[in-house]
This record gives sequence, C-alpha cells and structure tokens, in this order.
Amino acid sequence: GLLPPVPAGAIRINQDMCDQLRLHPVNEHASNLGAPIAFSIAEENGIPAFIYDPVTVDEMIPLAKYTGIPEMRRRSLGHNLNMRAMAHRCAADNGRNFEDMTIITAHMGGGTTIGVYQGGKIIDIVTDEEGPFSPERAGGLPTPQVIDLAYSGEYDIRALKKKLKNSSGLQAYLGTKDARTVEKRMAEGYKNAGEVYQAMAYQISKAIGELATVVKGRVDAIVLTGGIAHSDLFTGWIRERVSFIAPVVIYPGENEMDALASGALRVLRGEEDAMKFEKNF
Repeated sequence: GLLPPVPAGAIRINQDMCDQLRLHPVNEHASNLGAPIAFSIAEENGIPAFIYDPVTVDEMIPLAKYTGIPEMRRRSLGHNLNMRAMAHRCAADNGRNFEDMTIITAHMGGGTTIGVYQGGKIIDIVTDEEGPFSPERAGGLPTPQVIDLAYSGEYDIRALKKKLKNSSGLQAYLGTKDARTVEKRMAEGYKNAGEVYQAMAYQISKAIGELATVVKGRVDAIVLTGGIAHSDLFTGWIRERVSFIAPVVIYPGENEMDALASGALRVLRGEEDAMKFEKNF
C-alpha cells in the first residue's frame, strides 16, 4: 500500500497502518486494501501479519531529493518488493553478500522503475513518473508541454492523471499494453511498432546509465526483471547499450508473491526483526 516513506524490510501490520491507508494514503491504489484485509484475518486468528518492501520504501541519499524547485522534493516510489528481492538473488548467485555489492535493478512491467543499491540500500531511483515511458505510463515529460496540456481545457485533474498513468506509453502509441502483441506486429511488418518499442528500451538504458553515475560507474551487476524481461529481443537491446557498465543479469517475471512469503518467513524464523508502524496524522 501507499504509506508515507518507510525503510526497506518487514513492517508488522497494526491499526495505525490501517488508519493511515484508509484516511491518509500517499495516493489512491488497490494495494491500499492489502494491509487492512490481512489485519482483519490476523486479528480473527490470533496471528501476526506483515507487509514487506512497499512501494514507498525511501532510502535515497539527500542529494537525490532535490528537484530545482524548493516546494518539490523527488519521491521514492517504485517496485521495491521485486527489485530488492532480485538484487538479493543476484548477490546470492554470485556468492556474495547483498550489502557488499552495487547493483542497478530495472523492473519492467506496466510501469518501470530503476534503482541503484549500494551498501544494502536503494540510494537513488528513477520512478515511472519521471523516467522511461512504459506499456501504460507516460514517464518523464517536457514540463512546458505538460502545463499546456493541463490548461488546454480538454482534461480535468482526474482525467489528466489517468491519461498519464494508465493510457500513455505503448498503449497511446500502439493501442496495446502487451509487449507480446507489439513484437507480433513487428514480425508482421508494422514499422512504427518497432520504433516505439525500441524507444522504450532506449529510455530504460539511458536511466540505467544515469544511475551508474551516482556510484561513479562502480557497478557490479545490472539486473533486468519484471514481465517484459521475458523478451529476449527487448532485453537484448538494453544489454547492447549498458553491458559496458557491468554484466547484465536477467530474472524475468514479477516474483512478488515469493518475495512477500520469503520476507515474512525471515521474520518468523527470527532472521529479521519486523518494524513498528506509527501513523503520521
């Protein structure tokens, strides 16, 4: 759910968390229902319930927060659950501790998030509201054109937000959110489909390069994950552009159910402590 900024890891669900998600969430989203549903089941059965690595995990370094306008701060919003789990998996596959590696992870699904992990923390992130466009989201946009669109009279605030978050990207260009459909059209000779699809890979590659500068180019691995990572064509385009930075590892799929279960098991086995949530209103 969309809580205020929290550290990574497990947080025990309590009444404060349910109140926060019901009365003062960061944004509206179906995932805000998850913790209250789990809490009701847990209370009924006398068992604990946890959330793990929610989308609002914020471990960004202070320099990463600046925007150029004092009234605005960059927000850490992303697919933290799968990204962090796959970064841990990459470290394990290399026989190393997660905290000792620097890993850039790109989650590529309906929305795209790219983060850089150093010392076990996600110190900077390119979110789907400021970075590459994705199957259904607009990504970062030229500010003057956004202002013009907002004042064009064509949209109220809800309609414009919906356009940017749910009906932009591949959906706007090609009428589909499904990367498999795009690749099928490419095979059938639709030239525009290939250019748009390649542009999305180009922007993801550029964001990976951007985050490499945060750690002065000292990157141990680049992980590509999420649903679109199933595509050899798409990941191949990214690999061509970023493999000079670090080896590219591909872990396709969302993997979020496994990541949630593994996180809760670590708490129940005493391998990790769950944090306490306190509402902030």
